[in-house]
Amino acid sequence: MYERVGGRLWFEQLVDRFYEAVEGDPVLRPLYPEDLEPPKAHLTDFLIQYWGGPTAYSDSRGHPRLRMRHVNFSIGRAERDAWYRNMEAAVKAGGLSEPDENEMLDYFSTAATFLINRPDRP
Repeated sequence: MYERVGGRLWFEQLVDRFYEAVEGDPVLRPLYPEDLEPPKAHLTDFLIQYWGGPTAYSDSRGHPRLRMRHVNFSIGRAERDAWYRNMEAAVKAGGLSEPDENEMLDYFSTAATFLINRPDRP
């Protein structure tokens, strides 16, 4: 996938689109630090590595351990859905082929659900 989408630049643009949406999202913005640059860099490197590119993420941060890295954030269905909605829009704006877009969206849907760490509120 890394090669098919054109490499690092495509993932940087994806993450930029996603974080632009996060900045204005009332559900997600409180979960992120004031300075969004470090999480943007981490997400970019993680996605590049996950989708077959260079291993800069693991080289600098070790094993991804997604659940462990997100355990301090309260993630319920609302947060999951807001995250996925913004990522889905960012992916769909990326000009991918339909099969690549579907593969990527399937991954993001599964990953977002995997990170839920609190029950729904009544």
